[in-house]
Amino acid sequence: MSFIAESLADFAVSLSSGKIPLCVRRRAAYLMLDAAGIAHASTTFEFARQAAAAVSTFEGGACPVIGLPMKLALRDAVLLNGILVHGLDFDDTHQAGVVHVSSSCFPAALGAAWAARRSGSEMLTAYVLGIEVAARLGAVARSELNQIGFHPTGVIAAFACALIAGKLEGLTRDQLVMAQGIVLSMAAGTREYSTDGSSTKRMHPGWAGVCGITAARLARAGFTGPRSAYEGQFGLYATHLGADRTQWDLPAALSGLGSKWETAEVGIKAFPICNLSIACVDVAIALVSQHPIVPAEVESIEVLVPPQSVKIICEPLAEKKRPAGSYAAQFSLPFVVACGLIHGKCGLAEIERYNDPDILALADKVRYRLDPLTGYPRHVSGEVIVTFRNGTRISHREQIHRGAAENPISDADIVEKFTANMMLASTPEHAERVRDTIINIDTLDDARNLADTLNAAPVRA
Repeated sequence: MSFIAESLADFAVSLSSGKIPLCVRRRAAYLMLDAAGIAHASTTFEFARQAAAAVSTFEGGACPVIGLPMKLALRDAVLLNGILVHGLDFDDTHQAGVVHVSSSCFPAALGAAWAARRSGSEMLTAYVLGIEVAARLGAVARSELNQIGFHPTGVIAAFACALIAGKLEGLTRDQLVMAQGIVLSMAAGTREYSTDGSSTKRMHPGWAGVCGITAARLARAGFTGPRSAYEGQFGLYATHLGADRTQWDLPAALSGLGSKWETAEVGIKAFPICNLSIACVDVAIALVSQHPIVPAEVESIEVLVPPQSVKIICEPLAEKKRPAGSYAAQFSLPFVVACGLIHGKCGLAEIERYNDPDILALADKVRYRLDPLTGYPRHVSGEVIVTFRNGTRISHREQIHRGAAENPISDADIVEKFTANMMLASTPEHAERVRDTIINIDTLDDARNLADTLNAAPVRA
């Protein structure tokens, strides 16, 4: 019997830069660019200072941290870099897999390539490997991990990171199989953070990287893990989704591997909010641009959402209408829709206005209804219907959310987003160096040049 872990190990061993289409490699570089910009922006927020203070108490090391003048032991740097990329919830998402791929795969690839002194091309290849694996392993779950209470990125990405680290450290095919079995006992991440907007979600991608690197090192030393990591009686899907195999799509784990590139399907976020809300905010902004809206004249706001979003951005509704902090606001459909209607935007600055009385007053008028025409999980639709006190109604719909594969954000828009994020923490000159280094990553003889460039961040005056 052939196990999924064995097929993924075969793919990892055989994957070379020449087997990845140039358009996919270019897209991957731009995904890295987006991640790097977000990480720099995160350094200006309190959660980043808290995380940096915590990990700096461990024994030191030499692995660079993105955007901060500090170096840590390898796994601590990967953990912190993951927190920086994911902490603003502005990072990319593979829609069908429901996985934040870059916030896990980028820190793992950067750290493992730094440790193994690999080239930029080798790092990029391993990064693409991780995305391809994470996307498929996530797709097996059919979006159900979130519904059950797991954060898919924390659970799924650890396996991808094990293969990234193993690939860069030159593990054999059998060692890569073992690494996946070992990481099965490490992968973790629950959604209990959503009850109060606490910080734990921020650490899941970096922790996945820590697990992956640890599993790869153990496998290289001869430590063993079960080959049936995914399909076994107590494997990933049975323990997380239940024993009914009809609820899983196991063939998705290997579907199109090496021929259909899921890296091209990864969506860049237009707003620093839950991906499930993006279309609704775009709709709100479109409405206010076409129809002047006076909040006091609004009677009610109805928002159509996919059923899978209810537990994440809609309920409990009373708490969603009064987010406890900026992080909770990012996962509040009433707040972000009201923000879009009032301000015509929903960026990092607006999210910090989580206790703004005007936004909250309008959020009180928001209710949701299940969308009968949703395209989830392929993409997320959004529709907003505003009813005024005089009986007038206006509405708008977006069937495919911005950032989806069918409605992508362009490379130029990614650069614009990257630059805006970098400018929160750095200088134009440094932003240009980071941009040029990442876009040209395939030409780097040593990935340490990228790590050092990311680490050498001058503080913006």
